[in-house]
Amino acid sequence: MGRRTDTDAYGHEVWDYYTGRRGRETIEREDGLIDPSEGLPAGYFGSLKDWDPVERKGIAFVKGRVLDVGCGPGRVALYLQRHKKLRVLGIDSSPLALKVARARGVKRTRLLAFEDIDFAPGSFDTVVMYGNNFGLFGNRSKAKRLLKKLHVMTSADAVLACSSVDPYKTDNPDHLRYQRWNRARGRMAGQARIRARYRVWVGPWFDYLLVSPQEMKALVSGTGWKVEWVVVSEEGPLYVGVLRKEAW
Repeated sequence: MGRRTDTDAYGHEVWDYYTGRRGRETIEREDGLIDPSEGLPAGYFGSLKDWDPVERKGIAFVKGRVLDVGCGPGRVALYLQRHKKLRVLGIDSSPLALKVARARGVKRTRLLAFEDIDFAPGSFDTVVMYGNNFGLFGNRSKAKRLLKKLHVMTSADAVLACSSVDPYKTDNPDHLRYQRWNRARGRMAGQARIRARYRVWVGPWFDYLLVSPQEMKALVSGTGWKVEWVVVSEEGPLYVGVLRKEAW
């Protein structure tokens, strides 16, 4: 199920950028932290040359029928359509982001939240979760459940290409304090309760999960997936994990 436009702060931000009005995404965390994101929303529109090097390397593993999770205005879907000639379905919970994606040329989109995915067995050969969209797994139990669903929805030799941020590559005292609070509550250290703000619009609260490569490997264990390859950035905490489907 998608998000209403009156709570679609992210969508309004993307739509404004596409139509020539410039603004900045702001993320609010449950502990009161306000984070005006650097480089966004422009980063949602970047062509391949603008992507982080780890995402450029990871995209080489994408093949066949593709599900682009959290496709936004379509930077990944457009590249795969135009340059790799692949059949791509982009899903997002933001109606305005999908409106922009279609206007930019994404051929197949569907208004659908990640947690509501329910496709027929073997529907996709690759699932892409770029733009740190591994975070959409939200928490440990939700990740296990959705990874098992993706196992059913994909072909025998399917690949999951996802980017994440290693939460431990920081010296920010606000982040380190929040990680300690998470551990005390029995949550994963990188599990953040956040919402997006843009101008007068405020999005709903949701859990967003940041994991280290080691945590990603532990998280996918027992779900029918295995982390086969990790591309780590030399300059920052972003990395790409390439998961290969295993037989059950």
